[in-house]
Amino acid sequence: MSSGHGRDPEQHDETPDTSPHFPADRTGVAILGCGAIAQSAHLPAYRDHGVGVTGVWSRSPETTATVRDRFPFVGRVYDSAEELLADPEVRFVDLATGPENRLDWIDAAVSAGKHVLAQKPLTLAAEDLDRLPDLLARADEAGLRVAVNHNGRWAPPWRAATLLVRDGVVGEVVGVAHVHDKPLPPLVGTPFDDLPHMLLTDYLLHWVDISRSWLADGSPDGRGAVTSVQATDSRLPGQPPEARNPWAAQISMTAANGATAMLRVPGNAVTSRPGCPFWIHGTRGSLRGSVLLDSDRLERDDGTTTTDVPLRGAWFVDGFAATMGELMSAVADGRPPENSAADAAASIELVLAAASSAEAGGVPVEVPGTRTGPGSAR
Repeated sequence: MSSGHGRDPEQHDETPDTSPHFPADRTGVAILGCGAIAQSAHLPAYRDHGVGVTGVWSRSPETTATVRDRFPFVGRVYDSAEELLADPEVRFVDLATGPENRLDWIDAAVSAGKHVLAQKPLTLAAEDLDRLPDLLARADEAGLRVAVNHNGRWAPPWRAATLLVRDGVVGEVVGVAHVHDKPLPPLVGTPFDDLPHMLLTDYLLHWVDISRSWLADGSPDGRGAVTSVQATDSRLPGQPPEARNPWAAQISMTAANGATAMLRVPGNAVTSRPGCPFWIHGTRGSLRGSVLLDSDRLERDDGTTTTDVPLRGAWFVDGFAATMGELMSAVADGRPPENSAADAAASIELVLAAASSAEAGGVPVEVPGTRTGPGSAR
């Protein structure tokens, strides 16, 4: 991503455009793994933004039995993943399966000559990050793009903040902070509760990813890359004994230039005004906002005045449309997508480092250099 510091922040008078962007041709999408998230977010997003869905597939036929009744724009329901991948009308595979065997599915789609939008997390296995460069190199040689559905990047307050950071309106970013002032999603008895350090590795991935992006985009000398991660998680008073994962977690990230980011989940917050407030502090000003649960807002503070930043759309479902739109636009423009798999892998490095830190009692963990190879947007 470009840090975009060539523009005088005093000249910034445009409303950031947070809407999804698509090329003229937005057809040829097939959803491989059309389960709950695909039907509650992907398909509504594609319907609302005129994306042509050639077809869908799920392991369980019952899962997709009513898809075409509820989403008539879907062309067909495939009998198998192989049938979907063999369809010449499919140009983009929306890979909405779980993270297990994710790279095998990407490999199969690339072998079939398809561009890929993979659900997040890209993986939670360190060995997959070692395997990823060769896979992305092969995709690159075939002229194929592999992106990740980091839809949180296009949550309107976060997206507007990203564009303002890139324009340099807060100067060089020195600190980022997030607090979860909201209830936790249902965890007890769900597959998420079986995932060790789930808050650190899965739930907070969107927050890690956007914070990493702001630190990098807010550093004109390129020294905003995160080099160290420190994390803890803990069980809380009132947490039911059958809950296997801790309900509190925090992550601290430090960049090469000394800038920091702090993410905190204090627990299952009891509040009548839920949201996820965030702050971005820079050498010339600050941004303050919130995302989710009707809390969307963003304001810019230049040290003398505070200005509300107009916002349009919503994370659910516009963010899901935007990730596919960015992939399609990148293919049309012949460039890496902003949400490339190579770039997303850098965020996976951070959450894996966070889990390692928590396992060691919260000691700082150095982040290794990226292992992602070609296709990075940075």
